[in-house]
Amino acid sequence: MTITLITGANKSLGLETARRLIDAGHTVYAGMRDLANGDAARELGARLVQLDVTDQASVEAAFATLPELDVLVNNAGVLGTSFGVDDLSAEAMQSVFDTNVLGVVRVTQAALPLLRRSAHPVVVNVASGVGWPRFLSTEGRDEFPVPSVPYAASKAAVIALTVQYAKNLPAFRINASDPGYTATDFNRHSGHQTVTEGTDATVALALVGPDGPTGEFHDRLGRIEY
Repeated sequence: MTITLITGANKSLGLETARRLIDAGHTVYAGMRDLANGDAARELGARLVQLDVTDQASVEAAFATLPELDVLVNNAGVLGTSFGVDDLSAEAMQSVFDTNVLGVVRVTQAALPLLRRSAHPVVVNVASGVGWPRFLSTEGRDEFPVPSVPYAASKAAVIALTVQYAKNLPAFRINASDPGYTATDFNRHSGHQTVTEGTDATVALALVGPDGPTGEFHDRLGRIEY
């Protein structure tokens, strides 16, 4: 039995990831800030766990309820409130980084004792092509028109975190996924991909075997080359 925890699993990409991994035979713990929003995950057969990635006490309490852990999907993220330079502030950066970057660190560090006991530990960090400089600077890419600084910078940090964690934990399989331009609340459902397409990379990386990739960044078509 594969035990999996997904953060931000009450809706959208996190919920679809939960559905697909349950279908793949995983026992899924659906982490979310407010369990009152967990009906959809509960109906899928997920086990709900209160988990606010910005709150260390909440993170520690969540992991105290888990008997084992094989796969961690760091999916929780926020878009933030700054969408250009004129509205940019250190506080806007800090707010986004607290969830998107420090949240990944809080959760991953808390997960390490359980993951180290797994025969095949896997971590997937949900990043974004918006954090990939080549995509941000290539006209014609979906990412090119995005002006937001905090979100892009936070997802670039998530990719770097992934590479560094993978180097430090060679027995793990640790990768980052790019959902692509997917119709979610983040973009008022303007994305051209479905949530199923948007979770292709995350699910594939969550299912990698012991000889699978590590320290890589993947979209639904495979590895994104530097």
